[in-house]
Amino acid sequence: MIRRDKFLIGSRYVDPASSEVLKVISPITEDVIGEVPLATTADMDRAVAVARRAFEEGPWPKMSIAQRGEYLERLVELLEPHISEARNLQIAEMGGPLKLYGPQTPAMLGPRILDAIAVAKTATLQEIRQGSYGKVVVSRTPLGVVGAIIPWNTPIAGLIIKMLPALLAGTPVILKPAPESPLSCYIIADALAKLGLPEGVVSIIPAGREVGEYLVSHRGVDKISFTGSTAAGRRIGAICGEQIKPVTLELGGKSAAILLDDFNLERTLPILERNSLTNTGQICIATTRILVSERRHDELVDALIARVEKMKVGNPFEADTDFGPLAAERQRERVESFIKAGRDAGAKVALGGGRPAIEKGWFVEPTIFTGVDNSMAIAREEIFGPVLSIIRYKDEAEAVRIANDSAYGLGGAVYSSDIARGLSIAAQLETGSCVVNEGVPGGGGGPFGGVKLSGIGREQGLEGLYNHYYLKSVTVPMGVEPVLEPVA
Repeated sequence: MIRRDKFLIGSRYVDPASSEVLKVISPITEDVIGEVPLATTADMDRAVAVARRAFEEGPWPKMSIAQRGEYLERLVELLEPHISEARNLQIAEMGGPLKLYGPQTPAMLGPRILDAIAVAKTATLQEIRQGSYGKVVVSRTPLGVVGAIIPWNTPIAGLIIKMLPALLAGTPVILKPAPESPLSCYIIADALAKLGLPEGVVSIIPAGREVGEYLVSHRGVDKISFTGSTAAGRRIGAICGEQIKPVTLELGGKSAAILLDDFNLERTLPILERNSLTNTGQICIATTRILVSERRHDELVDALIARVEKMKVGNPFEADTDFGPLAAERQRERVESFIKAGRDAGAKVALGGGRPAIEKGWFVEPTIFTGVDNSMAIAREEIFGPVLSIIRYKDEAEAVRIANDSAYGLGGAVYSSDIARGLSIAAQLETGSCVVNEGVPGGGGGPFGGVKLSGIGREQGLEGLYNHYYLKSVTVPMGVEPVLEPVA
């Protein structure tokens, strides 16, 4: 069993304030596989205090993006020998399959970091504009201390996506991993502890919901970044609203995939399956509503069932496994309650709907519903499991209407043999991101976030970086040409 007994607070390992521990349970075996300290409010107070000193008195905010990037380039070197360990810990604690974490982990701990540095170096932090009565110097100034709450479904990706823009912008960051999956985050903490960062710059502190809320409400924290459920996002948004504190919320989704009449079945099927069922459906941008025309409905249903029923449910460490367990027992209960609700509402279970014959672990069968009306709960609520709803449409206008008839707006997909036609439909969807055919989900390197109940603000790209600054306008008298000083 893995035991960790310290927190990374202020770029240094320190003893926790209490002896309380968090037990990490494997969703594969249902056994305890690790223990980490469980943070108290005293630990968060300590992290905020050192972060505030780092921001107000330390060298980090005064460095250039290039200088801060050099630290992160060295971080990649320190992480490289530990990629396999990071991959295996994520599988063990979260249950996601090797097919996902095998390629994702090295990408997140290498190229993703280097890409973020390259993007940040293109940032415009100061410019001169022509104002109404003379020139205006518009500058971006680092916001301050950032609190970031990491989701349980992709622990390393979630941490990296929130940590990079904060550090590159010069804002010290306090990261709270989810209680379900803190072990893999210690791999990054170990590397950060060896990196030689200035004191106070970064903290990684596993904690429960109450201490997470304490971090959100802390008056010493200037911005919050949260990824998780819409219900939790409402609470965090309310706290930040009360304090007039900037917040980025990346929340739930109920994304639709529209298969236009001219889609190529053989080419589309593997992409549709991947974008809808990756990580056993525990991905916020999963396209779990499949919209297909009446003319091609039966063809699509038969082909999708034939493909999914051949996919393997089982040990996520095995290379040929497609579906691992759900991450927690409560998550399986949630998924099963939606499967029951779908049956009760009159939808037909065309595939799955039960538990596989596996003695241990929180497994559920991949499930495909047909005869789904968009008003049913299975088509309206984020299930966060391997459950697909296939919905018929009469024409493209109805397909767009059904896709947009949702409280969410995070992801989406359009499949067509005509890219221009696909782009035209994508432009009509009320969503923060969308793919056409083989496009990369999640913004593909551009800004990522949602509309409606899927969130506020954007992560990734320059927009994600700029969320860590506030804008300042400085005016000079008419006729004066200001000279820009170098900024960090």
